[in-house]
Amino acid sequence: MLSRVAERLYWSARYLERVENTARLVSVYDDLLYDLPHNVVEISWYNLIEINSGIEAFNNRYKVQDERNVVKFLLSDDDNPSSLLNSIKLVRENIRTTRDVLPNEMWELINELDLFAKQNIKQGINRSARHAYLNTIIEGCQKIIGLLAGTMDRDAGWQFLILGRYLERADMNTRILDAAASLMVQSQQEQDLELGQVVWSKVLKSQSAYLSFRRTMRSSIRGAKAVTFLLNDKYFPRSQRYCLEQIKVAAAELPRSGIVIMSADRLLEETRSVEHSSDLNHEFSDYLNDIQLSIINLNQQITENWFNFQKGEAA
Repeated sequence: MLSRVAERLYWSARYLERVENTARLVSVYDDLLYDLPHNVVEISWYNLIEINSGIEAFNNRYKVQDERNVVKFLLSDDDNPSSLLNSIKLVRENIRTTRDVLPNEMWELINELDLFAKQNIKQGINRSARHAYLNTIIEGCQKIIGLLAGTMDRDAGWQFLILGRYLERADMNTRILDAAASLMVQSQQEQDLELGQVVWSKVLKSQSAYLSFRRTMRSSIRGAKAVTFLLNDKYFPRSQRYCLEQIKVAAAELPRSGIVIMSADRLLEETRSVEHSSDLNHEFSDYLNDIQLSIINLNQQITENWFNFQKGEAA
């Protein structure tokens, strides 16, 4: 496979996962607004800008750090390269140039998603219709992923899609956990049972993990239990450990994969459980930040290992 084709497949998977995860992140914060106990904590939408490393870009565009500006920045802002609309645009562009190695229906589905997202973006920005808009975006992404899973050969192209999908998913998993942990620290009521149950149940639902958590952990929802599940569960497809294992499996099917597998192994060794909810503090946020930096480094290794070739060379 040509390195430029491999790179486009990798990034189309990353951007598609980013679209879905951005929708999930905004959705969980939107739900929290309705379900947080009254007079307990005033939620800060600006947390989403901080955990997505968009502080400088946001502050250059907006003076007010309110809900509308944050949601607009995350969903539609042209100056935010990771906004939902920009990410869909990049998925479409990468698929357009690799249509010969993807199912024919892929092009139709991404165009449908692109048109819906652009034509109805005001629904996403305005709170009244936001939930329905974001759900439709998530369902559109899952439809594309289902098409790929059901029709694509498990060749090198598939492995690069898997690498992109699970690297992006692992990264966003840490960011969602960071957002929830920061909210608990911000409230200064980490031991508040009612607040914790609301926050962590929403986090689990944002990852479609609520029922899996109940079946696996067989306990009430506490911060430590929820975080341990989303970091360490071997079987849930959005947990940190599962994502890293899938990266290893995909890399092993490709040539010259040793350095990537070693980095994934190192991240697996660093994936830990949380004993007590009181451990979800600033030190835990620093730990998640270190994991995010390691994921960035893993992306660089994938790029250097398979994509940095002369035009026309095979990955």
